[in-house]
Amino acid sequence: AVTGVQTCALPILYLVMNKPSGVVSATVDRNDETVIDLIDDEYRAFKPFPIGRLDKDTVGLLLITNDGELNHKLIAPKSHVDKVYYAEINKCIGASDIAAFKKGIVIDDGYKCMPAALEVLSANDNESEVMVTIQEGKFHQVKRMFESVDKSVVFLKRVRFGPLKLDKDLAEGQCRELSSEEINLLKQV
Repeated sequence: AVTGVQTCALPILYLVMNKPSGVVSATVDRNDETVIDLIDDEYRAFKPFPIGRLDKDTVGLLLITNDGELNHKLIAPKSHVDKVYYAEINKCIGASDIAAFKKGIVIDDGYKCMPAALEVLSANDNESEVMVTIQEGKFHQVKRMFESVDKSVVFLKRVRFGPLKLDKDLAEGQCRELSSEEINLLKQV
């Protein structure tokens, strides 16, 4: 006689993807290809989901897992997990922009973002290349922060999430399993 209900939990899966442009950071979408559509069937069986989101036209490092606890920990603003982006901007970025980001940008809906680091890699009158570090992930946040200082993002790529950096040899659209060392680093955040 069976005296209780047994459930078989799925093993935990941890992937890193170099998300390509034009793909939605979601598990299902009626109109567009999703990051889950890009992974192998063997991984899809684990019911994974993206940790946080990258805009459809944003590329770069995206973590995918079925570990809900880790997901919550990594995306909660109170956890202060750095998300670092390389961005190309349509105008010159100057000291006033750096100061505004450090203070906390107020975006279009009145929300004041947490302080962010803005590092200029190169700049001239017509464009700039920068690195931006944020610790939250509001809808289109990086783009909206630059719009608040009268500039536009031309290209955006996430290059780091917490302690993990984007693999130089991981092509756009490809993913790989995280090593046990990488998983431990994420869990210690």
